[in-house]
Amino acid sequence: MIKHIPGGVCAATGFTAGGIHCGIRKNRSKRDLALIVSETPASAAAVYTKNLVKGAPLTVTKQHIADGYAKAVICNSGNANTCNADGIQVAEEMSRLVGEALGIAPTDVVVASTGVIGQPLDVTPIKEGIPALIESLSTDGSDTAAEGIMTTDTVKKEVAVEFTLDGKTCRLGGIAKGSGMIHPHMATMLVFITTDAAIAPQMLQKALSSDILDSFNMVSVDGDTSTNDMVTVLANGLAGNAEITAEGGDYTVFCQALAAVTTELCRMIAADGEGATKRLECLVTGAADTATAKTVAKSVICSSLLKAAMFGADANWGRVLCAIGYSGGAVDVNRVDVSFRSAKGTIPVCVSGAGIPFSEEIAKEILLEKEIDILIELNSGDATATAWGCDLTYDYVKINGDYRT
Repeated sequence: MIKHIPGGVCAATGFTAGGIHCGIRKNRSKRDLALIVSETPASAAAVYTKNLVKGAPLTVTKQHIADGYAKAVICNSGNANTCNADGIQVAEEMSRLVGEALGIAPTDVVVASTGVIGQPLDVTPIKEGIPALIESLSTDGSDTAAEGIMTTDTVKKEVAVEFTLDGKTCRLGGIAKGSGMIHPHMATMLVFITTDAAIAPQMLQKALSSDILDSFNMVSVDGDTSTNDMVTVLANGLAGNAEITAEGGDYTVFCQALAAVTTELCRMIAADGEGATKRLECLVTGAADTATAKTVAKSVICSSLLKAAMFGADANWGRVLCAIGYSGGAVDVNRVDVSFRSAKGTIPVCVSGAGIPFSEEIAKEILLEKEIDILIELNSGDATATAWGCDLTYDYVKINGDYRT
């Protein structure tokens, strides 16, 4: 049984976290530096953006966890440290500063950055802020760490669960940032996950790489794949379960716990899309195969026209069919059924690829809710998929029109 609990990245035994304002951001009311620390060496796994333009921290992190282990994560917001001539040196210096302060090797530090691309990152505020950052570490610090990694996010994103492995109580929690530039081809902007479960590095990597195919790769806010996308997991084994070294019952339970956290973070990211007023969830059923189901779900969630219609509470189901039609999925459009659902009810709008009579008034009432489900039945098999996104509003353009300046 998997139970949701409070605590975020500090829910698991042996993890502390904290966040401060060090001066990267001009606004002193916003934290801009976060730290997560495991009291013992932890198995480490990560996935990275497929964008050919990558932030320097990703390159450094990949080198640091090549041995499968890490003890700390440092992340700054306000500057992505991407496309900078000295980016690698800055990321390495951030790791060195954390390592020196904690008495660990710099190579045991995961480093991440998020914010504006192409602006030099002065490491001085980070260096001067390290003592305060270390002082901020607490078993209740997930909240401040979650705040420290935010950019245009309007809410902090934290999730944690409790589950049992080998008769031992285990916990797994995560924090995320992601609001704009979200169209992952591996993961979302930045996600940090911790667990006290004992699992070998190669199995942790296997679990994470598999999970993102159904979680973060199925989220889209605006169709842009970030340069700094990264998801990391640290597992320190302090729960005391027998280490997971192969597939089997405990591995399956671990993957279920991981999915419970990542799926909820996906929903949070979608709901907090830049300028968003509604979270959209597209559920595809009856597909011939999983690949088709995923292709259709992602195509619908990514449709700018559909996203705009949802903003206006307009039950323009033709835009759903249009997105299905150009998705590239193997679909018989003459079999497709579409419905819209929210807390106000469900309304069918299309059967067998054709429109049916429905009340526009009832449909509008359903679509005025904050969470909208787009239900698509392909009537061609048993495969299913879910994708998450948000509506497209005037504020998205406002936010991104002057993001850098």
